[in-house]
Amino acid sequence: MKWMLFLTIIDLMLGSQLAALEGTMESSISSNPGAINIELGSGALGRALGFDKESGIRLGGVWIGDINYLYCGGVKPKSWSGNDLFELSLDLDAEKISCWKGALFNVTFLQFNGNPTNAKAGSIQGYNSLPGPPPLDRSELYQIWYRQELFDKKLIFRIGKSIPSDDFNNVIKPIPVQDESLIIAATTGLIYTPVFVNPTLLGVLPGYYNSAYGVCTTWIPNKSFYTSLGIYDGNLAAGKQTGLRGPEFNSYHFDIIEMGFDWELGKDKMPGNIGVGAWDQLGKLTGPNNTKEKGTQGLYLFGAQRLWRRHPGVDNSGIVGFYQAGINNSKTLPMNQNLGCGLTFYGLMPCRSKDSFGWGAIWSKLNHRQFERWSEFMLQGYYQAYLFGDVFFLTALSYIPNPGADKHLKGAWASTARIIALF
Repeated sequence: MKWMLFLTIIDLMLGSQLAALEGTMESSISSNPGAINIELGSGALGRALGFDKESGIRLGGVWIGDINYLYCGGVKPKSWSGNDLFELSLDLDAEKISCWKGALFNVTFLQFNGNPTNAKAGSIQGYNSLPGPPPLDRSELYQIWYRQELFDKKLIFRIGKSIPSDDFNNVIKPIPVQDESLIIAATTGLIYTPVFVNPTLLGVLPGYYNSAYGVCTTWIPNKSFYTSLGIYDGNLAAGKQTGLRGPEFNSYHFDIIEMGFDWELGKDKMPGNIGVGAWDQLGKLTGPNNTKEKGTQGLYLFGAQRLWRRHPGVDNSGIVGFYQAGINNSKTLPMNQNLGCGLTFYGLMPCRSKDSFGWGAIWSKLNHRQFERWSEFMLQGYYQAYLFGDVFFLTALSYIPNPGADKHLKGAWASTARIIALF
């Protein structure tokens, strides 16, 4: 968040969840957020090729294209930039194919071609989650993993190359429930990077588009609680592009643990969740100005809550709020603290039940060893409109009053227009 950004989920995850709202999801999902396996796209490509749900083969993907304009402020005011992302994912359900109970395999390809959109605005946090570190033109084996459910789905592990920001600190992960009319497709459709990767984890948590090899284990003792533990190749912190590389296990590794809980409030059963986590990056880290440290650690918190239901028991129209926070003790990472929140409005526009809109605000304390500005604040609003089939149009307006790249930069205003096409 994603599915960063996030890295990571990425708007990809939001798109697939919105497709579920349109009726592609025919059965209730688990009530525990730790049990969710995020699928890419709508799966329409596989169905067109003759692979129905019972075949155990799912082929889907997403194409995202956007145009950004920096109206004023930042490094290059009155400038344009564009980004193009394509992903293709193959899921194999071994239980349906060969009676291998609880086993799932995935292979995902990623192609990205983009521009330094955030650098033009002088934003350290990133108002657009699609472009990450260079190279900005890349083709990669994004994911290749095996996932296994054990002991009546109370223990789940995933091993291989995956997107840790999908499994950890995932602010936009859907709030799952048994009653489909209660489903929160995604807590927000914001496109700024902090909703996909907490700013205090930027540079150490693998995610979009720098996935990493490792293993994640999740314990689910009941329908409301989970604990996840992950150990991954940590060479992202050494400046290596793990998304473009094979496995490399050395003194650099990234360890993370997260506990989460979800609930339903009141007579309208308004769902909510909370997650807390701790992480440890090992290895000798180097930052700007020859700053060095031996490993670093941090904590984070996130959550969401349904605040209002317009049509209880009928659909998911209404309002959802989310929040996030993080802190680390790093001398080399760009940000040391952050606080964020936002609101999302679903199905409230007349005759536009599949549309959503919302806003978010994020503040991060910058590392004083790297930046002269003490902090960076960002405010963003968006509107996502359903067009046809599995195609959506999203527009966002971002304001950064104090771009962190240079203390002399003026406040930046930027707009984004994006097409999201699922298949």
